[in-house]
Amino acid sequence: MRAVFLDFATVDAGDLDPAALQASAPELRLLAATRQDAVVDAIHDYEIVLVNKLKLDRAVITASPKLKLIALAATGTNNIDLEAAAEHGVAVCNIRDYCTPSVVQHVLGVLLALTHRLADYSRDAIDGTWSKSSHFTVLAHPIRELRELTLGVVGYGVLGQAVAAACESALGMKTLIANRMGASACADRVDLDELLQRADVVTLHCPLTEQTRGMIDARRLALMKPGAVLINTARGALIDIPALANALRERQIAGAAIDVLPEEPPISGSPLFAHDLPNLLVTPHIAWAARESRQRCLDEMAANIADWIKGGRRGRVV
Repeated sequence: MRAVFLDFATVDAGDLDPAALQASAPELRLLAATRQDAVVDAIHDYEIVLVNKLKLDRAVITASPKLKLIALAATGTNNIDLEAAAEHGVAVCNIRDYCTPSVVQHVLGVLLALTHRLADYSRDAIDGTWSKSSHFTVLAHPIRELRELTLGVVGYGVLGQAVAAACESALGMKTLIANRMGASACADRVDLDELLQRADVVTLHCPLTEQTRGMIDARRLALMKPGAVLINTARGALIDIPALANALRERQIAGAAIDVLPEEPPISGSPLFAHDLPNLLVTPHIAWAARESRQRCLDEMAANIADWIKGGRRGRVV
């Protein structure tokens, strides 16, 4: 069967080995990028479509009679109309637990950078503040030990569990888990509002749904401790971004690390790009992007395709 990867450059920076993919789909064509309005034409002659972030909605699927399999280079399926795929007999596979080490490293990295105020102290070292100090050190920015502080985890799947385990073992933190939005309460979890009130660090790892969209809004940001830190490596639209900018500017919370935005790339800008927001780290959706994790992404996609060809259901969501 003929196969095409529509947005290969969203995974590969010229440093990956596509051999496993090419072995699973020998007639694979790798396209660095495809315009959204050109997707129908790009997949018209292909049975297998590999895709990361481009949308395959009902119109695209309906207009693609040869399409048999959509292989996602991601866990999230928001960009695929799963109902339309099922109606047209198109299988859909996603990949899971391929970038956990990279995400854990990222969360720990930004958490330590924010709580140890590394950007502020680096600036003090090179802008003349340190050289003008009357002492051997500079103590202008408060540093907190993380030991015995509470980590609030929103989304306790593979990523949330791995982050919690790392923070507990490496930093001596305690974990508090949020109940799933719209689901029944669990005895060992707390509602989101309570978690926000109790946690010193809040890390988001939940999917974007109608229940979770905009869940961290102005009201909930106001519930957080003044010394709390918010980290988002999940989906940008989980947070009301203007509300977060205001909370940082007014020092309602102590800091934030944001790796995802509602619009990516942010061609319309973002309130978080203002120059007057203290203790903020914004990164361009790279928490997942260690080379090893990206290679694992390709290899997992290859395994899904090979299994589907044999009639299996590995990674199937449809």
